[in-house]
Amino acid sequence: MKIISIINQKGGVGKTTTVINLAAGLALQKKKVLVIDLDPQGNATTGLGLSNLEDSSETIYGVLNGTKSLPEVIKHTEFKNLDIITSNVDLSGLEAETAGDNERAFILKVKLTAFINDSRASYDYMLIDCPPSLSLLTVMALVTSHSLVVPLQTEFFALEGLTQLMKTIERIKVSLNPKLKIRGILLTMYDKRNKLSSQVEKEARDYFKEKVYLTIIPRNVRLSEAPSHGMPVLIYDKSCLGSKSYFSFTDEFINQEQLIGGDA
Repeated sequence: MKIISIINQKGGVGKTTTVINLAAGLALQKKKVLVIDLDPQGNATTGLGLSNLEDSSETIYGVLNGTKSLPEVIKHTEFKNLDIITSNVDLSGLEAETAGDNERAFILKVKLTAFINDSRASYDYMLIDCPPSLSLLTVMALVTSHSLVVPLQTEFFALEGLTQLMKTIERIKVSLNPKLKIRGILLTMYDKRNKLSSQVEKEARDYFKEKVYLTIIPRNVRLSEAPSHGMPVLIYDKSCLGSKSYFSFTDEFINQEQLIGGDA
């Protein structure tokens, strides 16, 4: 089972959209996927058709504060092969509540390791939707993950923010998770009419080389509409440009697994 965080400390870069649609794409290819919504905004939760207003003990917060075990809070979505652990705003209080705990960065890892060692954990992938900040929750995800996918908005300042994220990742690798790898960088919100988009793409490919996925996610109206209907765009409108891009990204993501012997 692969644990992969979708991460970027900047908000509005297509992080949750990527989690939802990669999860749906993998599920459609008969992979069993568990999404963990680790963002107090709960957008992955609502984007997959569930409520982010429910009792917080039934969410990832209930697991992290010790009131629930992980299997108790897994919910089925209406999409085959795709389950989720939901989130809500109560999760934002976790940092203050665990302030005295020296091992707090490892809480999620301990819970997930116990779950994986239990025979009931029959998922091919766990995808973690990280909050748009370099907070405790993000550190928890970095400590727990095998690899990372970084959505990069093709706009000004995007690469600047990425430099800061890389420094954080290096620090985590040195002190907390030496096996952590960047699986790939996904260019999002691409506008081919905008010269800046192609400039950012060129700079990203020059600097990060083959780490940048060939697939580019365009700006697309249907893509931004789909979450308000509580479904991935791959199901909401499978023929739109956004869907075609995420289908292509899913294929590239799976092929990457085969190319490197499953070790991204």
